Amino acid sequence: METKKYMTKIIDALSFRTHLGAIMKETEKKNIRYLVSRRGKPKLIILSVEDYLRNIVGEDELLVKIQTGAKTLGLEQMTGEDIDEEIQTYRKEKNNKN
Repeated sequence: METKKYMTKIIDALSFRTHLGAIMKETEKKNIRYLVSRRGKPKLIILSVEDYLRNIVGEDELLVKIQTGAKTLGLEQMTGEDIDEEIQTYRKEKNNKN
């Protein structure tokens, strides 16, 4: 299993709210954790799901299999529209069988 280094940045709550989209991207893509403070007091930590699973929960075998399978099939690149279309197709097929 590869070891990743995570950097932590401190950010105030207002900046967090203002830059949420960019923070989410940076958290996921660059292994950055955020310590969000309010009035100078730490309130919460933002970290990626991968970081959470690796370092807080530990890797669940089933979840690892699902993630690996999804990456192999290229499913992590699906858009919301792609997912909605897959769901609609499945439902149509299911209704046609009944």
